[in-house]
Amino acid sequence: MTNETEVAVLFADVVGSTRLYEVLGDHQARDMILTCVDIMRDATERNRGNVIKTIGDEILAIFPTADDAVNAAGEMQQDIGAHPGLLVQGQHVAIRIGCHYGPVVLENKDIFGSSVHTANRMTSQAKAGQIILTTDTVERLSPEWRAVTRQIDVTPLRGRSEEVELYEVLWQQEDATSMLPSIAVGALTGHRPMSVRLHYLGREYLLDDSKESLTLGRAEENDIVVKGPLISRTHARVEMARNKVVLVDQSTNGSFVTAQDGQEAFVRRDSVALQGQGLIGLGHLPVAGSPEAIRYSVED
Repeated sequence: MTNETEVAVLFADVVGSTRLYEVLGDHQARDMILTCVDIMRDATERNRGNVIKTIGDEILAIFPTADDAVNAAGEMQQDIGAHPGLLVQGQHVAIRIGCHYGPVVLENKDIFGSSVHTANRMTSQAKAGQIILTTDTVERLSPEWRAVTRQIDVTPLRGRSEEVELYEVLWQQEDATSMLPSIAVGALTGHRPMSVRLHYLGREYLLDDSKESLTLGRAEENDIVVKGPLISRTHARVEMARNKVVLVDQSTNGSFVTAQDGQEAFVRRDSVALQGQGLIGLGHLPVAGSPEAIRYSVED
């Protein structure tokens, strides 16, 4: 029976398994890899996922939502990194993970389609300890998970004319805190801004409980379409997450923020908190008084 559906497709595999066999011998290396596979399977099942198959040191799994997949991926990394039996010559065995959300064909307990290839490509781009996502996956994440992702690269993909953007999930707490210090601190206060207003070319855009994220860039599918030679297709997003308002840059040339008091900030594939009022410039400094400047106002 054939069934078409959209899911989060995830690959996870053990990094350097060939070396494990060389260092430990066949039996011990195999036991260690099986332990990793069991951990990855358990994390999948805890998060509503389904392991489609295991291939040596690798698993292929699907999840109903992007959040489920990233929750499972983070648990896989944490559990394998903390397992006392996965040490080799003083170093922990590591895994790498790639994920893509898209359409697949389910047939005879297996899956097919370009989404499977794309997810596998994300895994091949990942390094030890990394979780790599496509834009399609990031766009379906909750604000909390999106706040701890960052664009790190682009890569060509067979069958696509445009390059695919790669995002890393900062699943380790210390990484997430260093990336978004204002968010981590703000989450402890319990205070949440009521709304955020953005003004561009005479139009107002509102973020509140009904809409918690706005994308900005030159592509027509963005919430706020901004044209210019320095602007990426999906350049940045403004979102309400963890009791803060943040501008998350995803671009090649970065984003600029000028606060009402004149303080300036530049971010490139990173995040900055927005407070009070100010201006946002994509790829260049915003010019006060210009009708093309993006104005923001955070309202408590």
